[in-house]
Amino acid sequence: MIIVEGLVKTFVGPQSVPVLNDVSFEVGEGQFYTLLGPSGCGKTTTLRCIAGLEHADAGRILLGDVEVFSSRAFVPANRREIGMVFQSYAVWPHMSVFDNVAFPLRHGRHKMRNKAKIRDKVDRVLALVGLEHAASRGASNLSGGQQQRLALARAVVEEPRLLLLDEPLSNLDAKLRERMRSEIRILQKELNITTLFVTHDQAEALSMSDRVAVMNSGRIVQEGSPRDTYFNAQSHFVANFIGSTNIVAGKLLPTFAGDGCRIIETGFGALHSREDPHNVDSGEVSVAIRPEAIRVFPRGSAPARVNVFHAKLKVELFEGTSTDYFIELGDELQLRARMPSMNGAQFLPSWDRSSLNV
Repeated sequence: MIIVEGLVKTFVGPQSVPVLNDVSFEVGEGQFYTLLGPSGCGKTTTLRCIAGLEHADAGRILLGDVEVFSSRAFVPANRREIGMVFQSYAVWPHMSVFDNVAFPLRHGRHKMRNKAKIRDKVDRVLALVGLEHAASRGASNLSGGQQQRLALARAVVEEPRLLLLDEPLSNLDAKLRERMRSEIRILQKELNITTLFVTHDQAEALSMSDRVAVMNSGRIVQEGSPRDTYFNAQSHFVANFIGSTNIVAGKLLPTFAGDGCRIIETGFGALHSREDPHNVDSGEVSVAIRPEAIRVFPRGSAPARVNVFHAKLKVELFEGTSTDYFIELGDELQLRARMPSMNGAQFLPSWDRSSLNV
């Protein structure tokens, strides 16, 4: 549905700033695809180039079988059959909810004159986003979450081929933001609309997406399913940016252990790894260990298996559903462990927390 090839963009000024550097990806029909990255990585500029709000310096963009940007073509934004929700929502405060949603039908690409058909379309979309009861209300009288749903309704009422979402949840409080994730995903699946979502929030990207492209410094540095991106980070940047992680330096040995695992020598002992590092036979490596992959036990109670080490507990942080433990291995290395609070170490019998196994 979307094909982006070799997109390049530089903002020209007193100091020219390269923003996009050979960005390429594809989004399938009906897919929810997310561009994820820190501020300044180029994700919003990519979205705006696809929308036709920015003119790239080079590259090619296809929406379906229509070439909307290349060295020989540029289709204006109002002819690209897209719906877009901005970070600020951009609803018209002087209009009612109904008139906000009806505006694209009355003044958009395919102007409709039939009032009954307009009402049917608007009523259907308002029902989808749960605002049918507020059709006559002024848009300025809506809560933040309601305005966000209104912006969504207005973006999809014309049944665009592509929906673009530019960090639409960033202005909501934490609880509402979490609820809106599921509401947007449900709406997207019901309409089967191809969606490109931009966010810096890893939780949004992982929970909502079919595919995630992680961006940094104007490039896509890793692309894949949410699970693959989280569990198989291909670089320090991706491992650190998506979720919490522990990076451990070590030396990969050329031999295998008796259990078929690779052995990595570290400052606190030998790690057995089921993962076989890509294209590496031996030598210096970095190991990414997610906090939830570490279990904490009072010394002497850990199961008899490999990858059990003596450690010291430095700090314990209770966070409701989970508890984080900052533990010390050896003289310098500090790791972060995360365990469910209901069966975490604090519910075990009393023990000396300066002495434990991980």
